[in-house]
Amino acid sequence: MEVVLLRCAAILVCLLVVVQAQVPPFTEKCEHGMYPPKAESKVASYVINLDLPPAERWTSLTKEMAPQIRDMIAEIKAFAGAFGNGSLIALVDKYLAPLADTLPYPFADELKGIAKATDIPLGEVVLFNVFYEFFTVCTSIVAEDPSGKLFHARNLDFGLFLGWDIKNNTWALSEKLRPIVVNLDWQRGGKTVFKSVNFAGYVGLLTAVKPQTFTYSMNERFSADGGYIGLIEWILGQRDGSWMGFLTREVLENATSFTEAETMLANRTMLAPAYFILGGTKSGEGAIITRSRERALDVKRLDPANGRWFLLQTNYDNWENPPFIDDRRTPGDNCMANMTTANTDLPHIFDVLSSKPVLNKLTTYTALMQVDEGHLESYIQECPDPCIPW
Repeated sequence: MEVVLLRCAAILVCLLVVVQAQVPPFTEKCEHGMYPPKAESKVASYVINLDLPPAERWTSLTKEMAPQIRDMIAEIKAFAGAFGNGSLIALVDKYLAPLADTLPYPFADELKGIAKATDIPLGEVVLFNVFYEFFTVCTSIVAEDPSGKLFHARNLDFGLFLGWDIKNNTWALSEKLRPIVVNLDWQRGGKTVFKSVNFAGYVGLLTAVKPQTFTYSMNERFSADGGYIGLIEWILGQRDGSWMGFLTREVLENATSFTEAETMLANRTMLAPAYFILGGTKSGEGAIITRSRERALDVKRLDPANGRWFLLQTNYDNWENPPFIDDRRTPGDNCMANMTTANTDLPHIFDVLSSKPVLNKLTTYTALMQVDEGHLESYIQECPDPCIPW
């Protein structure tokens, strides 16, 4: 693992040189009029029927998208192979397939059903589903308008370190992920329980709305005590923590209020640290929960009465300055402030999320949510050159 991290650090240094050589001096610009984007960028919607046996819930969707899922997993395997001459893939086959049987209900059966429907080895399906604990680099926003109406939106950036193409200025894995972005309507008894934006075949939740209850997004939190340690502990039999994506499924299915969701996300032991961003239904119901693996380190809340009408979270603790090589927070905050509370709505927030470097080469999609009627729309995003890699 130390070798992998050192090689990732070396890649980062090389990328910094490439960025300085290829991208002109970067000036931040708050975009306007970016919504609605082109119709072809709108993400298609599918139903996940929770009344079906878990092994059958994903069959239709993943059969349809099996070629694209295989392409994406092949990219992950190519990256892993570059760091171990195939030894990491051998470890996936050896350890991750049996890992499925250790996962809580209903996730083991769902993953086995996906493997069967796509004819992808179970270990690789498990890898796909735990990968997001480690490589998600995002921006999330919760904002309140003058009437107290709440809006929640996010960019999902994914693929850092995973195959930078110098010729095309793209990330290889990000390019493979965009074709499998889907909107999901999770139903029970023919009625919506919640909605989410997913990569097809990923059974956890990174972005979701429970109508008339709360909205949710997750951003990765970088920490020395990170998800790799949690994964190793799980493999070795220490299983008192929750997988992030599975915990959030539980929260979206069972929490009946913003407060209950906040409590569940703040207090459960997890395998990986994270930032959980929540929006509720009432004025002031917005929060960024900064998590270690063991507990909540901080909860920052909306406070519109004192001028805090929006919260913006990237991948760094809000009480620390972000690193100069990845400061999406400052330009994002500036664009939100320029937008003003009077203009708070999803189209204007989409403009902020379409402004560089909040929008960057890692951005795969932008999701827009409004809790009152469970509104969710999402769009495939690409960042035209010149554009910073992250």
